[in-house]
Amino acid sequence: MEIKPTNKKLSYTGRIDWSNPEEPVFVYPCTSVGMRFTGNVLKIHVKNKCAYWDNYLGYILDGRQSVLALPKDGTAVFEIEVKGESGQEHEVLFFKRQDACHEFSFLGAEIADGAKLLSMPEKPVRKIEVYGDSVSAGEVSEAVEYTGKEDPEHNGEYSNSWYSYAWMTARKLNAQIHDIAQGGIALLDGTGWFHAPDYIGMETAWDKIHYNPDLGEAMEWDFSEYVPQVVIVAFGQNDSNPQDYMKEDYEGEKAGKWRRHYKAFLMKLRDKYPLACIVCCTTLLCHDRAWDNSIGQVVQEMEDEKITQYIFKRNGRGTPGHLRIPEAEEMAEELAAYIEKLQLPDA
Repeated sequence: MEIKPTNKKLSYTGRIDWSNPEEPVFVYPCTSVGMRFTGNVLKIHVKNKCAYWDNYLGYILDGRQSVLALPKDGTAVFEIEVKGESGQEHEVLFFKRQDACHEFSFLGAEIADGAKLLSMPEKPVRKIEVYGDSVSAGEVSEAVEYTGKEDPEHNGEYSNSWYSYAWMTARKLNAQIHDIAQGGIALLDGTGWFHAPDYIGMETAWDKIHYNPDLGEAMEWDFSEYVPQVVIVAFGQNDSNPQDYMKEDYEGEKAGKWRRHYKAFLMKLRDKYPLACIVCCTTLLCHDRAWDNSIGQVVQEMEDEKITQYIFKRNGRGTPGHLRIPEAEEMAEELAAYIEKLQLPDA
């Protein structure tokens, strides 16, 4: 039995390109499609488009997580083992583990002839949105044997958005998530690590669906499609490349420019989401505290009681490498507890 992407019983989350309804494109980490069905047959049809690294598709079937290696480019059909009796009900969530190192199109699924596609539970009412870098994307999160250490050599296989502090926080809050996170990204174009040597910053990417020029033309996002009660702004770490000017000259011209642009970014978010609580932070990944001081300075200047800064207990000194699962859990525990105390707008 063929399940088309447009079937109303499927449940989607994330910024998705619906230009072709038969081939919705998943770009950001944490983007997902879920389905409930009967029977012991399950196939998924996808088309991948790779910019770099090896690319993987995550899925959780009846509570058990697994991973599928995607082709570099082109279509693939994956047959997934489903255990149980033919009439048993199952639930599966397919999700994007990685950032815009690739994009993939969901081309549909198949279940057994005579099986039933069932309605998914209602989505959570609460919504959060995260703007961040590789830590928010869950990059290298599965390399748990390197907890508190530098990253191992890798080619994308350890990255898993399910274990990002961002998605962990959403689950603790029982919230939907849009995770606008990209490894290597900084605030300003021309800085950070993403899309070297023509570095693309969050100022360019934040309001897009597609933003990696290696994968096609940029596409604007319609902000009316998803209105969060909480927005987390978590960058200011890759911004020290190629020069850590905030550490070297806090009152200098470059530092002042960064603070002005950070303030302008917060004003853009406030314009899109007039009622949302906006939480500004960095992460446990080692960085100079001058960046957090600058964020705090801007937050004070905003004089908006719903724009706040959160400093983690081990902020900027928790690990020299990317956050592994335990460290992401640590961040999520703190952040969820902080958000629960905020005066959130009604959903």
